Amino acid sequence: MVKKNRFIELRSLTPEKLALARLILEAVRDGMPVAEAVRRHPLAEGHLNKSALVAAYRELVDSGEWDPDPGLLARIRLKPVRTLSGVTTVTVLTKPYPCPGQCIFCPDDVRMPKSYLPDEPGAMRAVENDFDPYRQVASRLEALTAVGHPTDKVELLVLGGTFSSYRRDYQAWFILRCFEALNGAGSGAREEEPHRNAADSVVSTLHSLGSAQRLNESALHRNVGLVVETRPDEISPAQLAWLRQLGVTKVQLGAQSLDDEILRLNKRGHTVADLRRAVALLRAGGFKIVLHWMPNLLGATPDSDRADFARLWEGICPDEIKIYPTQLLENAPLHAVWQRGEYQPYTTETLIDLVADVKPSIPQYCRVNRVIRDIPSPHVVAGNKRTSLRQDVQVELARRETRCNCIRCREVRGGKVDPAALHLDDLVYRPDRAEEHFLSFTTPEGRIAGFLRLSLPGAGSPATGLADLDGAALVREVHVYGQSLQVGAEQEGAAQHAGLGRRLLAEGEAIAWRRGFRRIAVIAAVGTHGYYLERGYERGELYLVKNL
Repeated sequence: MVKKNRFIELRSLTPEKLALARLILEAVRDGMPVAEAVRRHPLAEGHLNKSALVAAYRELVDSGEWDPDPGLLARIRLKPVRTLSGVTTVTVLTKPYPCPGQCIFCPDDVRMPKSYLPDEPGAMRAVENDFDPYRQVASRLEALTAVGHPTDKVELLVLGGTFSSYRRDYQAWFILRCFEALNGAGSGAREEEPHRNAADSVVSTLHSLGSAQRLNESALHRNVGLVVETRPDEISPAQLAWLRQLGVTKVQLGAQSLDDEILRLNKRGHTVADLRRAVALLRAGGFKIVLHWMPNLLGATPDSDRADFARLWEGICPDEIKIYPTQLLENAPLHAVWQRGEYQPYTTETLIDLVADVKPSIPQYCRVNRVIRDIPSPHVVAGNKRTSLRQDVQVELARRETRCNCIRCREVRGGKVDPAALHLDDLVYRPDRAEEHFLSFTTPEGRIAGFLRLSLPGAGSPATGLADLDGAALVREVHVYGQSLQVGAEQEGAAQHAGLGRRLLAEGEAIAWRRGFRRIAVIAAVGTHGYYLERGYERGELYLVKNL
């Protein structure tokens, strides 16, 4: 509450602060660096922060005194990288709840969902809001808006251990309240969660969720992606249908290792075969797939980790990965193994060397989202305590005069794009039981401006039981990079709203036709339905579909 009150205080604009902010904004508009302009115009008790500058900018624009200036807003925006991937991510955590896993590396804090700590940045916001989904979403939207980020295209990231192990009535209620916050509907006061998993409770909540999803198609904060995390052994055809009812488009799976003996030693509770089945089924259902991979597990060595990482691209082929080096925490069972001298954490230098070795091998169709968990260093008993591991690895790659070619390392980000100069690439690869086409627009410098994932199910593709997908090619993702722009907005040189998504979609449909498919389905997030409906797609039961 103290933190929230300070945030409100910093945003408040007195006449004195508004006048001072105007001078700073004028200086920035004339070309002066933001930091220098702020230093030259101090307050009696300090300096204006970027939240105050953004609030002043909006006041001047809303009053009609100034014309909108996207370039100025971009310069005063706090942490612009948060929305340089084209969408604004809002992270929420589910309540503490038993996890079916017994993994020895996971911290177990009774105040938190399994594997999370109360002072991790995202987790702190959940604790402050008593894990209430509505309040978590609403407060995050308010905070992002205050520092200049657009919030009309929101990817909702639901964390909290094994989402599918929660009671279904809670899952449906949690997602419903998130959508109500995005829609600005319902009450911000805590609404009691369901206390029983009765069928009528689930049906009633799903009915309300369906209404909230329809409302979100044209809401101020549209959901353009919904992500949950679970375990490979939780994935089944019935689970796919349930996740689609909730609106889920992307699933994070804890792979951790591609070695059954390592999985056994760490009491992971599933096998590599379980992981392969889960990934193939998710791909057949059109979901985007994010895998967590953990070097330095009990029983692993740097050399075995290098060999293990290579197995990720042998038929599994995730769309995104998170590299989470094992961190030795006092409240995890692994700590007792270490005390007995049976486990040794890698040093920071060993980890940097390992990740720098494997990162250049990542295929161009994959994105590395994270390179380390953001766990505060006081919790780490021994081994690496640096949370800047990604930057450390980049420095090492530069020293070696090599680079990573994953999507994140090639994103155009804030750079200007000339649509006429872009090259359309079609990278074809073959994971288990499917043929994938990674279509991407790249700049002459090799930067990626947008991409589409087209999946063509093979003869052995697992049966999903989803009627929308019978005989259909699958569009699993369409993504255009660059600073997230408001719906309908334009900005010179920006990749978004330059027609790249439309062109990618047309090329994907053409490839599907040439490969013998006469139907195509897209796993569209609720807030993107209008985009596809305008392009000839129709509503199916759980997907948008089109006859080619």
